Amino acid sequence: MMTNGDLLIGPDEQAAAEQQIVEQSKRIDFYITEYTVEILANKMRAKEYVVPRYQREFTWEPERKSKFIESVIMGLPIPFVFFWEMEDGKLEVVDGSQRLRTLEEFILGNFRLGELDQLSHISGFTFADLPESRQRKIKNKSIRGIVLNELADEAARLDMFERINTGSKIANKAEVRRGALAGPFLDLVIELAEDPLLRSLAPMSKKQKDERGYDELVTRFFAYGDGLGDYKDRPADFIFQYAKKMNLAFATDSTLSISYTRRFRDTLEFIQRVFPYGFRKSPSGKATPRARYEAIALGSYLAIRERPEIADFGREQFNVDEWLTGKQFVDITGSDGANARARLEGRIGFVREKLVAA
Repeated sequence: MMTNGDLLIGPDEQAAAEQQIVEQSKRIDFYITEYTVEILANKMRAKEYVVPRYQREFTWEPERKSKFIESVIMGLPIPFVFFWEMEDGKLEVVDGSQRLRTLEEFILGNFRLGELDQLSHISGFTFADLPESRQRKIKNKSIRGIVLNELADEAARLDMFERINTGSKIANKAEVRRGALAGPFLDLVIELAEDPLLRSLAPMSKKQKDERGYDELVTRFFAYGDGLGDYKDRPADFIFQYAKKMNLAFATDSTLSISYTRRFRDTLEFIQRVFPYGFRKSPSGKATPRARYEAIALGSYLAIRERPEIADFGREQFNVDEWLTGKQFVDITGSDGANARARLEGRIGFVREKLVAA
């Protein structure tokens, strides 16, 4: 029996961990290749490389493009470009679209280099301004690529994109879903993310708003509210697959948009009436802890579904102030292990039981 702090790790836990490692590893099958700069630029121009929508709006500023081209000319190591082999043989760019677009713009376009640090004498040059011999040498330089096979699913590719770009200015999960899973369900999520009542009950910083924080809250409300049967402690994968499935369902049944909108807004109106600070911790709170939001939003929805008559009750009939500040609620909405299924079900169930018992 191994120990990890106070946690006992036995054979069953080790076996489950090993199975998870094997399952996740099977999602990624790839081969390594190498392309010349000339081939990369021409394939971008010919649209042989497909840039996903969630990457298209993130473009480098001219200074960063110039620095990248300077690195290529100097022969400095360039990070791998990651592709996914599509069914039609084209390659989707999982990571590296900015590098590829910059190469195309410089080699085949009219991009003019800005002020360079090391190669100051070619500042202001276009590719055509370079001697032909240097043009050939640049075109012949190579960049290595990793190609995922066509069996890698969307979630695996997006997970790789996020991991490669950790710490960079990239699309987050909600932004990725907007681009990769455009459809009627995501359209509703985007619409409800603008709901004034949601924004008043769940304040966020400008940074969180810009990063589609409200999209994330709305999507989690529906995904968790429809059941956690397939949830395996990885909210990103679970929500991605849920959104993909619901796009198809909404496309088949147009009335779903009406019922889901009603579900969401009825729950918010109940929370506004019953919970004194909405999803805040205090009257002056300017943040919305996600675990607290999940507990109150989903607990309220499930309680109303179980006892529809409580939807018309007032605050005085629930006495939420007493347990909202209690140690048990504070503990179950803490951040430790917040995405574990047991913790998620625990905090949602706590609120549901308190409301149903009113």
